[in-house]
Amino acid sequence: MLLIRHFEETLIGLHDQGHFEGHFHVYIGQEATGVPALSCLAPDDHIFTTHRNHGHLLARGADPARMYAEILGRRDGYNKGKGGTFHIAASHLGFHHTSGVVAGIIPLAVGAAYAAKARKTGQLAACLFGDGALEEGAAPESLNIASLWNLPVLFLCENNGKYGAGRAIGAVQSFSMAVYPLIDLPKVYKINARQVDGTDADAVHQAISEAVERIRRGEGPQFIETQTVRWPGSESNWPIVPVPTKIDLAWDVSSVPQKFRDWYASSDPVLAFVRKTVECGAATRDELAEIDRNAVERIDKAAKFALASPYPDPQEAVTEVFA
Repeated sequence: MLLIRHFEETLIGLHDQGHFEGHFHVYIGQEATGVPALSCLAPDDHIFTTHRNHGHLLARGADPARMYAEILGRRDGYNKGKGGTFHIAASHLGFHHTSGVVAGIIPLAVGAAYAAKARKTGQLAACLFGDGALEEGAAPESLNIASLWNLPVLFLCENNGKYGAGRAIGAVQSFSMAVYPLIDLPKVYKINARQVDGTDADAVHQAISEAVERIRRGEGPQFIETQTVRWPGSESNWPIVPVPTKIDLAWDVSSVPQKFRDWYASSDPVLAFVRKTVECGAATRDELAEIDRNAVERIDKAAKFALASPYPDPQEAVTEVFA
């Protein structure tokens, strides 16, 4: 989770310094969903994700140096600079496609689940998307087919639809869905669905573990909605870093601008996990600070690698294309 946090904070800096252009989305504030959720999957399971994909890739072990290179359009990126931030693919990690098309990956995940069932491979397909994806027609159509055919697919909706500091289940509501709570939609199609606090890594791990077990037992698709609290750095059209994350912020947020303090104090999933880890005696502050320093060092090296990577030859634009 710390690696993801520092990756995204540094990425914002690279953008501000003019090293890449175009819009981009970061995973800050949702780390306690992606990390525990993806740890429940088998190495050969299929994964489909969206424009907010950096955290998901890193959670599965993607190299941050190659990810930075891809986002910066460099030759050493995962897709030789052609995918960019929205479309990083890493099939060796299970990510066959990530897409900036809202809800575009939901039917693809259902198709992959159908293939796994037909081939009897024992694999499942995991589909990670935001609450806004449920507004698209592809979502209910896919839910319907998955239920009709009893497919091994996990629908994981990361709901960050509403600003605020509350963390209670049911407190996060999408801006433009008539259906609420969101889990009412999959239930219409007889899909088992539940909500969970997306800022609580342990709760997410338990919910996803149980859902994955049900899928592997042949009980059909499962739907989990994790409720997160939108990171205040996403208030504007372009992400900003209100304050770099440090372990000490878990106990003292006095260095954070006043309007952001509530989020860092009560809704930041990484700092919440830091506090919990210390309080239960699993690690000391010093041990966590060392983990944090190692993450910062790794991210710093990754950024330098990407900046030193050359741009691809222009002729690369016409290779590895269908037409």
